[in-house]
Amino acid sequence: MAEFILLFRKDITAQDPSPEEWQELGKLWWQWRTELEKQNKIASAGNRLSKGGRVVKQKGTVTNGPYAEIKEMLSGLIVVKADSLAEAKEIAKGCPILRINGSVEVRSVIVMN
Repeated sequence: MAEFILLFRKDITAQDPSPEEWQELGKLWWQWRTELEKQNKIASAGNRLSKGGRVVKQKGTVTNGPYAEIKEMLSGLIVVKADSLAEAKEIAKGCPILRINGSVEVRSVIVMN
C-alpha cells in the first residue's frame, strides 16, 4: 500500500461560508475523516494551515506568503494510504472542501532511503 498526500486548496476570492455553513462543513469533515480512520486509510493525521506565513528563498530572502496575486491558498493536508493513484483520487472526491469550491491535489509520496 502506498501513501498519497491530499493537499486542500481554497479559492481565496470566493465568499466565505456563513457561520452555520462552517458548522455544517465541520461536521462533514469529521464524518469524512472518521470514515477514513475506520477503513485504516489515514497514514498521517492532517491539520489546517493558517492563512499567513513566510516564504524563504535562496540566499535567505524572506517574503510574506502566500503571494497576493494567487487565487488559491493551501489550507491543509492529510496523508492517506491507498493501493493506487486511482483509489487516492476516489478518497479525495469525498473531501468536504469540494462543497465550497475548493480543490484537492493528490500526489504520491516518494519515500527517500
